[in-house]
Amino acid sequence: MKATASSVRARDSGHVLHSIAQNKGIRPFPSEETTDNEDDVYRSLEELADEHDLGEDIYDCVPCEDEGDDIYEDIIKVEVQQPMKMGMTEDDKRNCCLVEIQETEAKYYKTLEEIEKNYMNPLRLILTPQDMEAIFINLEDLIKVHFNFLRSIDVSMMSGGSTLAKVFLEFKERLLIYGEYCSRMEHAQSTLNHLLANREDVRQKVEECTLKVQEGKFKLQDLLVVPMQRVLKYHLLLKELLSHSSDRPEKQQLKEALEAMQDLAMFINEVKRDKETLKKISEFQSSIENLPVKLEEYGRPKIDGELKVRSIINHTKQDRYLFLFDKVVIVCKRKGYSYEQKDILELLCYKMTDDPTNNKDIKKWSYGFYLTHLQGKQGFQFFCKTEEMKRKWMEQFEMAISNIKPEKATANNHQFQMFTFDKTTNCKACKMFLRGTFYQGYQCLKCKAGAHKECLEVIPPCKFSSPAEQETLNLAITISSSISSSFTTTSSFTSSSTTSTSSTCLLLLLCPSSISSSASSSFTTTSSFTSSSTTSTSSTCLLLLLLCPSSISSSASSSFTTTSSFTSSSTTSASSTSPPLSPLP
Repeated sequence: MKATASSVRARDSGHVLHSIAQNKGIRPFPSEETTDNEDDVYRSLEELADEHDLGEDIYDCVPCEDEGDDIYEDIIKVEVQQPMKMGMTEDDKRNCCLVEIQETEAKYYKTLEEIEKNYMNPLRLILTPQDMEAIFINLEDLIKVHFNFLRSIDVSMMSGGSTLAKVFLEFKERLLIYGEYCSRMEHAQSTLNHLLANREDVRQKVEECTLKVQEGKFKLQDLLVVPMQRVLKYHLLLKELLSHSSDRPEKQQLKEALEAMQDLAMFINEVKRDKETLKKISEFQSSIENLPVKLEEYGRPKIDGELKVRSIINHTKQDRYLFLFDKVVIVCKRKGYSYEQKDILELLCYKMTDDPTNNKDIKKWSYGFYLTHLQGKQGFQFFCKTEEMKRKWMEQFEMAISNIKPEKATANNHQFQMFTFDKTTNCKACKMFLRGTFYQGYQCLKCKAGAHKECLEVIPPCKFSSPAEQETLNLAITISSSISSSFTTTSSFTSSSTTSTSSTCLLLLLCPSSISSSASSSFTTTSSFTSSSTTSTSSTCLLLLLLCPSSISSSASSSFTTTSSFTSSSTTSASSTSPPLSPLP
């Protein structure tokens, strides 16, 4: 069942979780003291959405309906936004949608220019570059993008708007900069408010600037929200246009453009959420003593609170405060307002099982479950105060273990694991963005393909047979990349000791497919290996050469001639000497 938009809308990403909790009567953050009827937990947005039927897709992007949305409507308002009249044909309605997109974009671009002209330029005279960046973020970059975006829309409209969908598809990547703008909006507002409250010169200058924009109707704080409102409107505008283009030849491209803008909006929303998540992780980091690494390396926090923990070995039940992340559970001892880290359990090495034998005579801390080590090492039993609390913890443990060990991690010969992508990456299967700023999805250890968790099963088969093969290929590629585009190498390797050097030269032979066709066509290697020791190197050469024949492309191998002769003067190695090798298949 899909939720109504108003049930999940909040003014900005910084208050999404808080607003949902308040609306549903849930206390989202734990207090210092725990009572019998309260749970000291931070629960994820996903859990709240599932529990309160807020819709399956927590990433649905919905524009605000509060004061911020009213401001947007007042600024960007155009005549075609009036309800369509009765009796209008589908073409008339389609034209209204096209005009609305064009005219609202023009008004939006004008608003961006007014902010730059009437606020940014004057304030540069009294604010530091750091304060300017904090308040206006990357607004200058937005102006540049929308100058070209509006121009492309105008060109499309000159030909009837039939190519408008293509314009949106072409600008999808460029609009990614909204992720940074929207995720920093809360900090921008707080910085501006701080300056207005503490610097009279700034307050006077901003008031002076305000009178020049929209006749002083809107404050700078209001105008800074408009870009976030605008980028979350595009998919709504395209959806309306598509509904009146059922018989148009560009209908399929409009569907693709709609999906692209929905994907963009979800990406922006997730970047905003991750910004808030990282802030919460930072608070955890500062409150836990003796942490060996940064907490964000453990993934996203799932739940935290007080439990009783008993080691299966020593059977001592102790009061502990647990922080559950995607990858680990951190066991701490509470020390006032801080925590002393006692243990870090890597979930990859454990499985969770229920303990159905609850002691009904004990009111508290009798509802338990186990975390058992997969290799028989020390396990733990956790006790919760109530059955409901136990259910929540077990659900979050299951979710975390599922994230770190997804069921389809090895589908189609892949080997996927959670991964943080340094740059924006598309899912190999659905082609949509991997969303967020850290641990956005999964990457195959072998072929490096990226994927959403739900897409792991449908990723095309992996082209590499094993991680060891890929590791060898990577090493060979690293070496071959330093070689010039066209050369001839003649190498002679002589081994007179128990340490063979033949593997060094053969690394160059392992991955000719990484060499350009122009290089491989003129790349002829003649290698001569001579062994005069009691340890034969010929078998080593043969194994290395045959380790990864599947990776050699036909174009490279066809022009890649290798002649190897192995000579041994030792009676020990004579019996194992291999004959000359044929060219690789």
